[in-house]
Amino acid sequence: MAESSDSVSLDMEKIYLGGKEHHIRTGCGSVSVIVYGDPEKPALITYPDLALNYMSCFQGLFFCPEAASLLLHNFCIYHISPPGHELGASAICPDDPVPSVEDLADQIVEILNYFGLGAVMCMGVTAGAYILTLFAMKYRERVLGLILVSPLCKAPSWTEWFYNKVMSNLLYFYGMCGLLKECLLQRYFSKEVRGNVEIPESEIVQACRKLLDERKTTNVLRFLESINQRPDITEGLKRLKCRTLIFVGDSSPFHSEALHMTSKLDRRFSALVEVQACGSMVTEEQPHAMLIPMEYFFMGYGLYRPCHFSDSPRSPLSPSCISPELLSPESMGLKLKPIKTRVPMEV
Repeated sequence: MAESSDSVSLDMEKIYLGGKEHHIRTGCGSVSVIVYGDPEKPALITYPDLALNYMSCFQGLFFCPEAASLLLHNFCIYHISPPGHELGASAICPDDPVPSVEDLADQIVEILNYFGLGAVMCMGVTAGAYILTLFAMKYRERVLGLILVSPLCKAPSWTEWFYNKVMSNLLYFYGMCGLLKECLLQRYFSKEVRGNVEIPESEIVQACRKLLDERKTTNVLRFLESINQRPDITEGLKRLKCRTLIFVGDSSPFHSEALHMTSKLDRRFSALVEVQACGSMVTEEQPHAMLIPMEYFFMGYGLYRPCHFSDSPRSPLSPSCISPELLSPESMGLKLKPIKTRVPMEV
């Protein structure tokens, strides 16, 4: 009966989003892409973090009315899932070779070619941000711009490598157990929403915890192995000329990595937004914090929201919170300057 209930929930979600799923055969296996929007519009591709898919990584952003208005008015969305991370995925054969991060970046080209897409806007979270950055470095002519959330660019530190090995062992011996889920939730969210003995965890954490149960252990393990063997791509960042907007929560375990990456990018084409009291997954924890910076970022491409929304009372950002440099004419995507946006916690 549980499987039947999950299947009904999945169907309802697909109907709500109006998306269509495509399973695309590539050189390193099949990959799921959910497409929704007008295919005549410019393309925006998304790539989630480890053990996530578009439902658990981008739902908060796309369910935010103001952000949905901005994104869906201007783009056709292509949600790419890491191999075997889509809803209802079966376990990948253990005999299949584990793809490298280079393979995963090359896989994106095959996806774009399948849909007949040229240059695309890219949005990725942590591991997904690394894959899209590598893709942009290898295939510059296929990328219009990058929106990166808590991105990676260096090889794993000894601490991260060890932590990932612990998660690998948990996956191998115990599957998606409670301890592993706690490790992943610490990777994604700040302590403010994970809760404690006095404060219950938030609904977004509860929803993510439930969605993690649907992941196939072997598929998550394969993606984790790929990411844990990633090379340092710092040297190539200076040559990256596409406009880049980086978001990072100041409670993210990858906060220092995002700052390092920003320091290596060409300052004429990049901007940093730090979000206070937020973990890695800004798209879920504080999606409203992304709205105004994205709006000004897209203005550099001549893209706007279709109608005016008043400042949302839920939004932690207002124009007064944005650095004046970002609001200057030269920064409308043409010369984005590094900024530091602090989002005050609601009392």
